[in-house]
Amino acid sequence: MKISNPPITNIVFSGVGGQGIILASALVTEAALSEGYDVKANEVHGMAQRGGSVICQIRYGEKIHSPLVQKGAADFLVALEIIEALRYVEYMKPEGLCLVNSQRIIPTTVSSGIAEYPADPESSVKDMFPHYKITDCLTLAQKAGSARCVNVVMVGWLSRFLPFSEETWQSVLKNQLQSKRLVTNQKAFLSGRTIED
Repeated sequence: MKISNPPITNIVFSGVGGQGIILASALVTEAALSEGYDVKANEVHGMAQRGGSVICQIRYGEKIHSPLVQKGAADFLVALEIIEALRYVEYMKPEGLCLVNSQRIIPTTVSSGIAEYPADPESSVKDMFPHYKITDCLTLAQKAGSARCVNVVMVGWLSRFLPFSEETWQSVLKNQLQSKRLVTNQKAFLSGRTIED
């Protein structure tokens, strides 16, 4: 699926605390900067330390005045946990693309009996998003060498739809990641970049 990038591209990352949302956002932000775009980004943590919802927003283009992605304006929603896709559906443009990791992370409100986890979140994604792709990115991360690399798998997946060069992405990975984790993360990025439609 080819996506034509508008003059300003709006990206929302969502997930839960501990999934590396902020690193994922930093990778995309640095890639956009390296390609000469004006970039603004922000992050909202919620109860991140306790596995709560985390959201990061990135906007890039010729000139960006605000880091805030307005509701109904996101070109891409990248959800590292399936319920976190549903939580932020209101940010999507009708023609926007949602990339969803099928992984389920049960929040403490569910395990303690305060709330319920939806029985069939995949069907909810299908019903709520006109344009979406869903893949088991956790398994891809494990095959690359670490379950902690789900975020980098998903950045690799997103990279297929962004106009940044392979050289830029490799440079960003080297800049952002410690050398001892670089090879595993490069594998994770490649596994995401080669996800088939």
